[in-house]
Amino acid sequence: MAESGGRPEGGGGSRRSTGGGGPRRPELARFLRAMRGRLGPADVGLPDEGRRRTPGLRRQEVAQLAAVSIDWYIRLEQGRVGVPGTAVLDAVADALRLSPAERRHLYLVARGEAPPVAYAPAPVTASLRMLLDGMPLWPAYVLDFRMDVLARNSAALALFGDDFGTGDAVNTAWLIFAPDSPLRAAQLDWARVARETVGNLRANHARHPGDPRLTALVAELHALSPEFAAWWDDHTVRTRAHGTKRLRHPTAGELTVGYDVLATCDGSEQYLVAVTPADAAAERALRRLPAERGGLSGAGNVHAIGA
Repeated sequence: MAESGGRPEGGGGSRRSTGGGGPRRPELARFLRAMRGRLGPADVGLPDEGRRRTPGLRRQEVAQLAAVSIDWYIRLEQGRVGVPGTAVLDAVADALRLSPAERRHLYLVARGEAPPVAYAPAPVTASLRMLLDGMPLWPAYVLDFRMDVLARNSAALALFGDDFGTGDAVNTAWLIFAPDSPLRAAQLDWARVARETVGNLRANHARHPGDPRLTALVAELHALSPEFAAWWDDHTVRTRAHGTKRLRHPTAGELTVGYDVLATCDGSEQYLVAVTPADAAAERALRRLPAERGGLSGAGNVHAIGA
């Protein structure tokens, strides 16, 4: 255990530290020494006690900041503590003022896995809106991890309908499972698409188990759709970042389209979904639909939810 007032060493995760009997982790040792060496007392709010034999914080100062014992931190820096828990790694990351990328690296070299994802809610960036605006022909939209539509371009409205991303139609998972949803009726491969939707939601729920909006959505879909309930209860996890699917459009008829899901890397967990034609017939239809809807091209193409 840590010294009085400290935290359990190796605790806070599903796996506990194994003390000095675990495997050596030389990369962890080198990384921690490098991170400690770049900081001075003033950087972390500690008094500067004069000249030091080597640059950087002392080990006991890092231990003090992380609220762990000096003996345990020495073993950690020597790579001799087995698998540290998540709580103590977070404390060390805070003590060493690690960036998100550095914190991820600490987890990887200490635990062999990435840290839990911390959701940072943020509006759709101006650059992402500009990217949508620059795609007047191909339907595109931005989702969050709950599968709520945050923004969509006019080509997406031409393909999926003017209410896509508004009101009850703001959530694409709800649209896939609601019995009277036009988007559900448009899916010619509904069972496959619906199972992938369940798989995506389950993966997202595992990363954000305490999110009230996502929890409420899962409960609503569980009550709304017998298929959702069955696939959720059998722990379906089936995610895809790209593929093809067949759609039935009211005026364009049957279309085979491709889709790609591109994730942002800034912690906001926003995803750009782009729909592209899979054959010449679909290309002709996708080029025609925005024009039929109002000759849309150029600026003003993006429709942001809540903007």
